[in-house]
Amino acid sequence: MSNPNFPEIQRFEPLPDQRHSWRTAFVGDPSGATGPTTPERWFEPAASQGTAFGGTPPTTPSRGYGRGLVGVLIAASFVGSIVGAGGTYLALSASGSSDSATAASASSGLARVGIQSDTSTVIAALKQVGPAVVQISTDDGAGNQSVGSGIVYDSRGWILTNRHVITGAQTISVRLADDRQLTGTTYGVDTLTDLAIVKVDSVAGLTAAPIGDSAPLQVGQLAIAIGSPLGLNYPNTVTTGIVSALGRDITVPSDNPASSTSVGLHGLIQTDAAINPGNSGGPLVDASGQVIGVTTAQASTAQGIGFAIPINIAKPIMQQALAGEKLSRPYIGVTYELIDLGLKQRQNLPLGQGAWVHMDDASGNSAEAVTPGSPGDLAGIKTGDIITKVEGQTIDPLHRLEDVLVQYPPGRTVSVEIYRAGGYITLKVTLGTRPASTN
Repeated sequence: MSNPNFPEIQRFEPLPDQRHSWRTAFVGDPSGATGPTTPERWFEPAASQGTAFGGTPPTTPSRGYGRGLVGVLIAASFVGSIVGAGGTYLALSASGSSDSATAASASSGLARVGIQSDTSTVIAALKQVGPAVVQISTDDGAGNQSVGSGIVYDSRGWILTNRHVITGAQTISVRLADDRQLTGTTYGVDTLTDLAIVKVDSVAGLTAAPIGDSAPLQVGQLAIAIGSPLGLNYPNTVTTGIVSALGRDITVPSDNPASSTSVGLHGLIQTDAAINPGNSGGPLVDASGQVIGVTTAQASTAQGIGFAIPINIAKPIMQQALAGEKLSRPYIGVTYELIDLGLKQRQNLPLGQGAWVHMDDASGNSAEAVTPGSPGDLAGIKTGDIITKVEGQTIDPLHRLEDVLVQYPPGRTVSVEIYRAGGYITLKVTLGTRPASTN
């Protein structure tokens, strides 16, 4: 069910220590070294200066009717000025801009309007989510310590975080927003994504974050990241940006220190909200104060490119933990390529969207794309088929096969529409449990 054709990102959030690249990519400095020096100055654009306009009053005509005409013109001009000023005031009042108007200094005698950005949306969102963001500190028993973030999603002590934050931890310490310290245990890790569930004992005043819906996200909307960049001394740091892109695929190093293999993460949210070491596992929040993602990575070769796992992908394992079930993901056992117009033209495919069951070997030749004995194989899916729908949901760039399947538990039988040899057929596939080693 993996997709081999996505760009590889070599490094994430590098730190000065020499520990394993995954660990150093997302955690604080275990040596306790001082973080970057705070910039000495912040620069803001200087307020614009008004310009006084003046002129020589017109010469008064010598004739009586000329004076009368001038009087009429002056009166009309005066009335027009009043009407125009009134209209401008009403427009400013309606937009709220007049509230930010400020008087210029007495010496200049000029009017000046200052415009300030409205931060009330961000502040309101933080009031909802901030109390549920925790700092997670781990120790592997060999003196290696790391720091990440987490999200309390149930007030009985359930916390969502990144798998790489707690991998290899012998002890887990959870620091609440009010600075209380709790001992955490790993409930389970996700076999599909970089997610894990941590459990702490329920305590009074434990606040759960509002969990949103990542399905309707749009590129360009507000994104707020909360976490603990640079370690223990910077808890609940807030950065803002936008949703830069959706459906991103990246490759990151394995969280197994003994392995040199890479792990693919699919369908991620890309954001330009600053994400730094220690942010991992923290929430990405929308303008309404709902958690829409879990921050997981930042590219070290570029600025303003960070990634978060959509919250809808996390919901199934969150629910499994609350029900006391083992964390598991559905498994179908096919390798595919998501069809777009470019792939359709290159491979001369009959359809412009869907999941093309296909795989190339190391030499670039077509190979068997259905795992023998897998749920897909038992249901009759064949290499070369195009999966067009699952339970009536069309498979397209916004609804990838694995993202549609992930909402169903292992053991569930789903209807899968297949395009084969010029026609459509429907197969019944009983989903298996995804092996932990499956990428």
